[in-house]
Amino acid sequence: MIEIIKGDITKMEVDAVVNAANTSLLGGGGVDGAIHRAGGPAILDECRKIVARQGGCKVGEAVITAAGNLPARHVIHTVGPVWNGGKKKEAELLASAYRNSLQLAVEHSLRTIAFPNISTGVYRFPKPLAAEIALSTVQSFTVGFERIVFVCFDDENYDLYNRSLFAP
Repeated sequence: MIEIIKGDITKMEVDAVVNAANTSLLGGGGVDGAIHRAGGPAILDECRKIVARQGGCKVGEAVITAAGNLPARHVIHTVGPVWNGGKKKEAELLASAYRNSLQLAVEHSLRTIAFPNISTGVYRFPKPLAAEIALSTVQSFTVGFERIVFVCFDDENYDLYNRSLFAP
């Protein structure tokens, strides 16, 4: 049920792709920029409505929109923490980002979901710790899902996730 692939999350045919968003929800770099570019203006339009209603998305929380031009049906936007040496509850906030994304998927009866490697790019979260948190959080929350995919953009994350998932 849990898969690890190296690829492009904007190409995933799943019920929802998870976007590693920022608190403004208005697009950015990395995964966030790629999802907004590939999905087109419909995603940004829905994000603006969420911002008008609730003022963005806090670190560790998640919101859902349609997926625009993406092959997925929905985008779940979650905000991972910026790494500050581990002294500001970054591990708990990263686990919360995964947990809240999964909970939102369950609430919308979604059965397949694809995650990027949240916070491991410009937010500088240590990749080995991020992989451990992502996999343990998802493994403890698998009820109701047919398929959970970790879409790794780089070889380092791909190797870390595979080693962590298939470790004895």
